[in-house]
Amino acid sequence: MSQLEDILANAKKRAVDQGLAYAGALTPKEAAEYLQLDNTARLVDVRTAAEIDWVGRVPGAIQVEWQRYPGSVPNTNFVAQLKDAIGTNDTLLFLCRSGARSSAAAKAATEAGLDRCYNVLEGFEGDKNAAGHRNKLNGWRFHGLPWVQS
Repeated sequence: MSQLEDILANAKKRAVDQGLAYAGALTPKEAAEYLQLDNTARLVDVRTAAEIDWVGRVPGAIQVEWQRYPGSVPNTNFVAQLKDAIGTNDTLLFLCRSGARSSAAAKAATEAGLDRCYNVLEGFEGDKNAAGHRNKLNGWRFHGLPWVQS
């Protein structure tokens, strides 16, 4: 089995085990590897533009807000904006701050007919530690994966 097939098998197993309504869930490291191995893979960052500007971004990621800032107002044009930003055969890896909004976005994209949608677990910043701070336990940045500050 190839490295790409191994990653997909793990992601799909998580989908079954967790009853996910989309193709699967990847760890940040798996997502970064997948992006290197599959030229149809697109990282879709669903954080607000403010979060991306203030906290940092993943180079090459497509940015489509799931919610708008301020007020966390739902982006009612999410699916249309997503479809405008991707190719018809793209595999989509959704990323947010912690993995929650990206899970909802992967579900919405799947319900809209996109069948290769995966959530990136832990998100960009990861879970909060006991002191309430992110980037200390897990997440894209914690694992030292590519990112830049605006």
